[in-house]
Amino acid sequence: MDIEFHQTAQHSFKTARSLSTIAPSESEKPVQASFIVCTRNRAAALATCIRSIEAACRSHAAFTSELVVVDNGSTDSTPEYVTGVAAASNIPITLLAEARPGLAAARNAGLRHARGSIVIFIDDDCEVHRDYLRDLERHYATGERLVIRGGRVELGNPNDLPFTIKRSPTRARLTRDVHPGGFVVGCNMTMHRDVAARIGHFDELLGAGAPLRAAEDTDYLIRAFQLNVLVEYVPDMTVFHHHGRSSRQDVERLHRNYSLGNGGLYVKHIRCAPWLLRHFFWSVRSACRELFGGPRFDPELHLSHWPIVFMNLLGAVAFAGLLLTKRWRRREVRQDKQAALELR
Repeated sequence: MDIEFHQTAQHSFKTARSLSTIAPSESEKPVQASFIVCTRNRAAALATCIRSIEAACRSHAAFTSELVVVDNGSTDSTPEYVTGVAAASNIPITLLAEARPGLAAARNAGLRHARGSIVIFIDDDCEVHRDYLRDLERHYATGERLVIRGGRVELGNPNDLPFTIKRSPTRARLTRDVHPGGFVVGCNMTMHRDVAARIGHFDELLGAGAPLRAAEDTDYLIRAFQLNVLVEYVPDMTVFHHHGRSSRQDVERLHRNYSLGNGGLYVKHIRCAPWLLRHFFWSVRSACRELFGGPRFDPELHLSHWPIVFMNLLGAVAFAGLLLTKRWRRREVRQDKQAALELR
């Protein structure tokens, strides 16, 4: 039995509704890039994010862009704020409401409504560099379409701990020897729409607000890799991540969530991508070495390999349990078929 499956987003797309509309004259313009920002109860952070996207669009106005904001059940002033900004902005902004909780569900709703030939996923606590679109256009000008491309992620606040960032100065492509988690960071991930159509929707068992709490972006990279879609990191296309985690406890909690999600992926892809298991075995080996004075997973943040091993195992068991429920199995075939129809 092939355990690779994608939860259907058909219901998600039916429940997502547009709260603001784009003027007819604007909707007729071809859109080259769609920024998709998913948010929940982060109106203050979202304001900074939107201003940075508007500035990047103004800086490279020849590259036509839009912004799709997906409100995933906010109870603060997020809807009112975005509606007000959309009315006065110099770029088309659409606000969607996705009632079902979960980052994956919100991202699927954004994909459904985005009109650009290139989609750009940016988290609501990130700022986009002013030259972001210039860098993006340069990379996509090569004509290589079957690629997921992610850029540099810097700390937005120097008081935050150096986590959920990527500062490598070297361009690189994903191989089986590299763990896909964090190779391209989900808060700065781009692709052509036809790549999204080929891969399908984000798995709604994964990601923030879902049962396995994380790894919806890692799962997407694995599925892309298995379909011979290149996964590439570039050291520009920069965003600044204001993740707000300044204590070791905060980072450790997130680290455990990532490991839980990755454990689920080992089960999900055990047949189609068994090479992922080598990363689990390497974690076990490193954890054992740590007992005898070997290096920690992250010496700077004092993160151990042992929580990775434990949460991987817990995530594997949790995912296997979810697979046994009929309601998830029934949605498998529907999503694969609906993804190709709705995203093309």
